[in-house]
Amino acid sequence: MNTIALMLTSSLFLSVALILLNSWLPQTNPDPEKLSPYECGFDPLGSARLPFSIRFFLVAIMFLLFDLEIALLLPLPWSTQLQSPTTTLALTCIIIMMLTLGLIYEWTQGGLEWAE
Repeated sequence: MNTIALMLTSSLFLSVALILLNSWLPQTNPDPEKLSPYECGFDPLGSARLPFSIRFFLVAIMFLLFDLEIALLLPLPWSTQLQSPTTTLALTCIIIMMLTLGLIYEWTQGGLEWAE
């Protein structure tokens, strides 16, 4: 119990010390050159706030969804702790089938096409 209290006290002390150090040592006179956007030495040609295509976000979300299959399938045999490996195989096949159906749906809806 004393070790836990010591660790909590020391981490609290260290956190407070770092926060106070950060508030006492800020840069008070920022250079206008550092405040300007980085443009590789060239004058800015246009707005730096160009909107991204929504297709980029859709592909990123699809990647995250289909990438989760690894997180679901790899620990499945250890997490289920079932006596029969047939049940684990059935659960794995169900997950793969759901992911395949989702991929087919996205493919038929045109979610994987870059250009229309």
